[in-house]
Amino acid sequence: MATVCVELAVRDDVRAVEALRSLGGQSRRPDRVLVAASTETPPSLAAALTAAAPGLPVDIAQFPGGVVDARAGSLPLLHEDIVAFLDSDERAPAEWLGRLVAPIEEGRAAFTGGPTRPVRPAETSIERYYELLERSIYSDLVPRSIRYVPLQNSAWSAALLRRLGFDPRIPFAEDHDLEVRALRQGASGVFVPDAFVFHDKSSETSLWRWARKRYRYLVAMGMSLLKNGELEERLRERRRPVPHPLRYVEAAMKPFALVEATIRWRRVRSRSET
Repeated sequence: MATVCVELAVRDDVRAVEALRSLGGQSRRPDRVLVAASTETPPSLAAALTAAAPGLPVDIAQFPGGVVDARAGSLPLLHEDIVAFLDSDERAPAEWLGRLVAPIEEGRAAFTGGPTRPVRPAETSIERYYELLERSIYSDLVPRSIRYVPLQNSAWSAALLRRLGFDPRIPFAEDHDLEVRALRQGASGVFVPDAFVFHDKSSETSLWRWARKRYRYLVAMGMSLLKNGELEERLRERRRPVPHPLRYVEAAMKPFALVEATIRWRRVRSRSET
């Protein structure tokens, strides 16, 4: 049987304790949990994480920067056969890990991904938007191509992950860039619908913070599309609109995000060529 490490990326989110506890209740227990913490993670949270799942091997490593930087910095520490990713605002049902890694263990895939479900009924407009957006991703986009599956609920052959790495030039859309490169190298990916996790978006209460976060993601995705030569294809793509008023706000941000992505990617590429 393959060895499995679950990486839990943490910044400053006390919900990570519940995420870690959910890993302690897996029917297929991970061989190790690596908490990839940013340097902004307070010592009190690190101590709570250490005690959250008694009997489960937990390593905590801190890295400068945010969650994306922590993921990239953690790669040399991943020595198991398979690496699964879980975010601090998620909780995994007992059968999650076994279902997620099975296609990799059976040789049917080099990476897998599963969907999210809301941890509770939406209480705010932003929560409802995220719920509808994620439902659209997993019902509309992921069936078209596995390159759309978010990293936050995915598992990877560790050898493939270490070979590809994360491109530090593509922050916040590192999953899309990683998956595109994996598929172009001939790696196969499989969507596992029953390997779901519960996603808690209750902390998303500020419209301004939501807009900044979504804009940052749109810029990063634009850079990934430009890097991988997919922009024209994406612009021609027809998607089912998310039935929520915030989709109009996001649509209004996209042209500005694309302009910024183009400027940033040209700068990044010019620096790489010098």
